[in-house]
Amino acid sequence: MNTVSFTALVWFGSVVAGFLGALTGLGGGVVIVPLLALALHVNIHYAMGASLVSVIATSSGAAAAYLKEGFSNIRVAMFLEIATTWGAIFGAFMVAKVSTPAIGVIFGVVLLVSAYLSSRPRRRGGESPVTGPVARVLKMDGSFPDGAGMRQYHVRRVPLGFSMMFVAGTLSGLLGIGSGAFKVLAMDQAMGIPFKVSTTTSNFMIGVTAAASAGVYLRHGYIEPGLAMPVMLGVLMGSFVGTRVLVSTQTNRLRVIFALVIVALGLEMIYNALTGKL
Repeated sequence: MNTVSFTALVWFGSVVAGFLGALTGLGGGVVIVPLLALALHVNIHYAMGASLVSVIATSSGAAAAYLKEGFSNIRVAMFLEIATTWGAIFGAFMVAKVSTPAIGVIFGVVLLVSAYLSSRPRRRGGESPVTGPVARVLKMDGSFPDGAGMRQYHVRRVPLGFSMMFVAGTLSGLLGIGSGAFKVLAMDQAMGIPFKVSTTTSNFMIGVTAAASAGVYLRHGYIEPGLAMPVMLGVLMGSFVGTRVLVSTQTNRLRVIFALVIVALGLEMIYNALTGKL
């Protein structure tokens, strides 16, 4: 395969990754890493470096549109980013100490666990009728456009969400992903934030998390500009389309997409790691 064909394939795959990342809050990294490492046989460390660049691009492309539409909760995002940033730096320093097969297995397990937790139906009453004490002090409650008008929601269990965000940041740094899956789960399941708000706030946050990791990856020489550029351009285009689709998509459909994508990628990653194909 020549350079032009390779670049075109990377760009097309990145468009798909950016679309899914913006639509589900996953971040394009969960598609980019398997695409580069498994389908195009790129060294996984360079794949993760390019993935981090794509995650930053996804966040930049999606965050502005979601803010304009009134979905993202800035107060929640800015507070939780403290935990994700520290976790991302810790995880990025660990990447050079963990073997490639181990990274593949961890990557797959993380995706499968995320799929299981996110697919569990949550009762309508799962959204808290009252505000948690920390959320009340930090004024984290908000509203978002839902059907006929604005829908109010309350935020709860902020300390639990903060702890989960440190884990999400660590996984981001270790695996080269935005770890949007765990960010969405933390906000949706633990903090009682509606799913659409969770996905859009996750997109706002993943760029900061990835940027914290990317500095360490750059220091180790794992970011190759010739690979990262088509990834970034493709993800930006895909995320632009994804933001437009999200506004008119039902939450149940988002959950199905969210679960199916990460289950498929998780199983593929574990298989290839255990069979030495990674």
